[in-house]
Amino acid sequence: MTRREDRTSSELFDKFSYSSPCKEVIGPEAVLLRDFASAAASELMAAIATVTEVSPFRHMVTRRGFQMSVAMSNCGSVGWVSDRTGYKYAELDPLTGNSWPAMPESFRTLAEDAAEHAGFSSFAPDCCLINRYSPGAKLSLHQDRDEASFDWPIVSVSLGLSAVFLLGGLDRNDPLRRTELLSGDVVVWGGVSRLAFHGIESLEDGTHRFTGNCRINLTFRRAR
Repeated sequence: MTRREDRTSSELFDKFSYSSPCKEVIGPEAVLLRDFASAAASELMAAIATVTEVSPFRHMVTRRGFQMSVAMSNCGSVGWVSDRTGYKYAELDPLTGNSWPAMPESFRTLAEDAAEHAGFSSFAPDCCLINRYSPGAKLSLHQDRDEASFDWPIVSVSLGLSAVFLLGGLDRNDPLRRTELLSGDVVVWGGVSRLAFHGIESLEDGTHRFTGNCRINLTFRRAR
C-alpha cells in the first residue's frame, strides 16, 4: 500500500486498502501477512502510548507465582490477566481498579482487515493484549483457550525488534514451525489451528526506530 503523507490518521484507517498482501501459509488456517501493518506503525505506536499511560505495562505472575518475562497491558471491553488464581478475562484493570482503556479505532480496523485478508470474515475483537518484550523475554508454548468461544481467530501484530514465532499443533509435543516476524508482520490463525500451541523464542538484543530496545506485540481476541 502506498501511503499519502497528507492523510489524517482517521482517514488513513478509513481507507486502508491492501490489494495484494504478501500471504504466507504457515499452518492449517494459519497465515502470515508480511508487512501488513507497516504503513500504520506510527499511528499504532502513538495509540499504544495513550493506552499504556492509563493502564501501564506490568509483569504479571503465573498461577505458580512466577513472574512473566513479558510486560503486558490491555485495551478493550475486557483484558486478559494472570495471577495466582489462574488466567482469565477481567472488565477492570487490577492495577488501577478502573476499566481498561477503550480499544483505539486504529487497532480495531487493522485487526478486522487482517482477519478478512486471512479468510476470517466478521471478526470483531473485544480485547487487545499489548505485550512488550525486552531482550531475553520469551513466551512459552501455550494455547489461547480462556475465550468463551473458539470460533474466532487470533490476530497478532508485530512492531519493533524481530522475533521467532513458534507454531505447533494441538498437542504440545507436535512439531514446531519457526517463522521470523519482522516489524509490521501480522499472523492470523483460527479454524482447525485455533487451539494450536504457539510461543515466542527469547528476544535477541537490538534497537528499532519505532520501539527502541524492545518488541511490541498486539494480540487481538474475541473473548466473550
